[in-house]
Amino acid sequence: MRISVILCTYNRSQSLRKALDSVVASLLTDLVDWEVVVVDNNSRDQTREVIEEFCHRYPGCFRYLFEGQQGKSYALNTGVREARGQILAFMDDDVSVEPAWLQNLVAVFQDSSCAGAGGRILPMGDFVPPHWLALDGPHNLAGALCAYTDPGDLPGELKHPPYGANMAFRKEMFEKYGYFRTDLGPRPNSEIRSEDTEFGRRVMAGGERLCYVPSAIVYHEVHQSRLRKEFFLAWWFDFGRGSVRENGQALKPLEILKALARMILATPRWLVTLDSKRRFYSKCRIWYDAGKIVESCRLLFRSSHDLEDSDPPQCIATTR
Repeated sequence: MRISVILCTYNRSQSLRKALDSVVASLLTDLVDWEVVVVDNNSRDQTREVIEEFCHRYPGCFRYLFEGQQGKSYALNTGVREARGQILAFMDDDVSVEPAWLQNLVAVFQDSSCAGAGGRILPMGDFVPPHWLALDGPHNLAGALCAYTDPGDLPGELKHPPYGANMAFRKEMFEKYGYFRTDLGPRPNSEIRSEDTEFGRRVMAGGERLCYVPSAIVYHEVHQSRLRKEFFLAWWFDFGRGSVRENGQALKPLEILKALARMILATPRWLVTLDSKRRFYSKCRIWYDAGKIVESCRLLFRSSHDLEDSDPPQCIATTR
């Protein structure tokens, strides 16, 4: 079984070096049939130099690819097309993987019924959340930080799609279900994400089995820029927009009215609730519904020549 690790990066040369160092420690074990494909998505810092350093240190194991079309999904699709492995494992440029990460993540593919897998994503270091941020419970907002997910210690079948910082799929899944949608995923002037989970949902909708591997652990850097309320509100607004865009259908008028009603009902909890975590959670949910309404209006009223904010979904598997 040949493994390709795909890592897409943009202007994060310092954290990229740490990520690659950690994956080297993970790879240099009994698992010998591997490669790391690093896709530079038009970086302007020292990214290329960092990647080429690893290419020289580990000849034949690391590959540098350049994708000039800005947008993470374009970079991901380039990596998928060029990968030589039967199993494609994905990680981010701001994570650190445990030494047994890769072996544990791909071991489940010995079972031929497993089409994809996901592991745990935990915050890096001694992270202490601000007083207004809940990371568990009914007011959990952890997803905006680093796709923080810790479903527990028991392996099993995934009920929800894995996140791109720690997931793997058989390459044939991309040939069967298409690539990552280019109208989703971060790109210039848009932080709408969900390119990873949308692909996972597409695979699951096809009846495929995805496995949860709790022993495959990555630690995600918690950027200080994300520990601001403004970031969370913008993230939830774009999350609402992305949920509508993923479905490709605007909310119906009655659904828009219901979303407005939820916003009105949530406003008192935001304004007067003494519990700071619950109060901020209510505010984020208001922004989420606002994002859904805004994206629905954009879909309803855009004309055929007004497409500057969105490309049509492009997820069909193609070859160059």
